[in-house]
Formats: sequence, C-alpha cells, structure tokens
Amino acid sequence: MIVLAADIGGTNSRLALVELDGGGPRLIERMSAPSRSLHSLGAVTRKFLDGKRVPTRACFAVAGPVANGMVKATNLPWIIESRALATEIGIPRTHLINDFAAIGEAIPFLATGDLASLQTGVRNPTGPIALIGAGTGLGEGFLFHDGNGYRVCESEGGHATFAARTEREWRLYSFLETRVGPVSWERVLSGQGLVAVYDCLSETSSGEEPAAISARGLAGTDPVAVETLDLFAAVYGAQAGNLALTVLATGGVYIAGGIAPKLIAKLRDDTFMAAFRSKGELEPFLTRVPVDVIMNPDAGLLGAAAVAAREFTTANGDA
Repeated sequence: MIVLAADIGGTNSRLALVELDGGGPRLIERMSAPSRSLHSLGAVTRKFLDGKRVPTRACFAVAGPVANGMVKATNLPWIIESRALATEIGIPRTHLINDFAAIGEAIPFLATGDLASLQTGVRNPTGPIALIGAGTGLGEGFLFHDGNGYRVCESEGGHATFAARTEREWRLYSFLETRVGPVSWERVLSGQGLVAVYDCLSETSSGEEPAAISARGLAGTDPVAVETLDLFAAVYGAQAGNLALTVLATGGVYIAGGIAPKLIAKLRDDTFMAAFRSKGELEPFLTRVPVDVIMNPDAGLLGAAAVAAREFTTANGDA
C-alpha cells in the first residue's frame, strides 16, 4: 500500500509518498518547502502529486490541536478542514492529526540508529511514554498501553505557564513577561525562545537567528551564547522531567523537534539531565527513566503514514 504522508510544521512542510508493506513505512518520494512560502496546503499537495499515481489515503500531521477534523495551525495562518482538503487534493480518505501524535505513532518504527540516548534507565515495555520537542514551538504528548498496544494522546502542554526555578530563570520570566505578556514554556523552549534567552542575557534586541547563537555557543566563541545554551538546556531538562513525572513515564521520554539533534553535544554534557532529575524525593524515580533524542527528521512522516494506512470512520475526523 502507498499513502500520502505530510508533516506540517511552523518552519518547514514535508510531504512524502510512503510504502507500507508490513515491514514498516518506507519513503519513496518526498518534497520539503518553507511553510510560510506556501500559498495553501492544498495547492502544494496538488503540485507534489502532479504526474504521480494519486493514493487513496492521506494523513497530514499539523502543529496544532485537531478537533472534529479541523485544525488551526499554531504557528501558521492556516485553518485546515479534512473534508475540504480531501476534495481539493482528490484523496477521499484524508485524515488530520496533531504533529506530536505523529511522533508518537512513529516510535514503534524507530531503530536504534534513529535515537541518541541521554539516559539508559530501565524501560518498562508497557509503561507510559512521554514526548516533548522544541522547534518552531514546543510540542508535547504521551502514550499509554491499553493491553494490546500503545495509544497516542495529544497535548498542548507547551502552552502551559513557564515555572522559573532560579534567580536567572526569574530574570528571564520578567524579561519575557514585559516583552510578550503571559509566559508559556514555548516562549522559552523554541527557536525564538532561544533568541529571547540570548537577548535577556545580553540585554539587547539582537535580531539573531537561533542557528547562529547555537553555533557560537557550541563552539565556545561567544560567552553569552554559551550561557544561553546552558540556560536553555536546563529549562528543557526541567520541563522534560516535569512531563516524565506527570505521566510516570516508565516507558521512557523521547525528545523530538528540530532543535535537540542540533544541540545533541550540549544535551549530553549533563546540564539537561541534571535539571531533568532534580525533583527532590522523586529524583531516584527519574534516574530510572530512559531518555532518548529522536535524531530521524522523518519521524513525523513515518507516524503520519502509519495513521493513513488505518481504517477510520467519520467520527475520527476522516474525510
């Protein structure tokens, strides 16, 4: 079976034709484009499919909460409705899911080489699993085992209120509150959050790109950028630990999103894991939780393809 899978993020949109033959999803054709350069999701999908055999099933993973077959993209000016999209692209079975739900669906298909371990821990093969990932925004989710297999649950926990723990984090909270109003975790743990941390520490409005700050911080050529990565990694680890406690993630914590693979050297220097484990009397529990970074950039596409291959009813938002 060949299906259309799409991973629509605030920065990039990826589409792929994916073959599922019982051995797991296999990408056979793909395209990627900056999301804000696209006129509409339907238009770019038709362009991608032009001249190809059009599949009968599709799944679009979109950054934003999905309800009744509709999603308002969190960091894009798009409102997407599954029935209208199905009609526009000519694929009757078109389904919408949250982007982090797609990451969760991909976990069974990830090989050892797709992961970078931050803590081995002791994995319960049927225990709850936590997902968190910083990119354009901050995604969160979790999985629980129902006796037959894992079920994925969406979350918008990235928009929960940021909780400062140290004097430096309180200074960051005040800086962001003055600049943007209510401070969520996403205001810190995202690409623009990284810039905000740098601006706070440097007391400037730098207009920097996150990649430039990260590069200087990793190279050690800019003391403020080095401190920025320290603070970013500590906050990231603290919230990942919060999520692990919230769902009792004995099945592990998976770090997704576009930022973590680029900062893997920093995440491995124990700044992240020290903050992850620093939960008082619950620290012994957290030392046993496996923590892995998803290094495969196609994870969202793999998960969307797995969902597209299933049978759905209209109650699930199918077109």
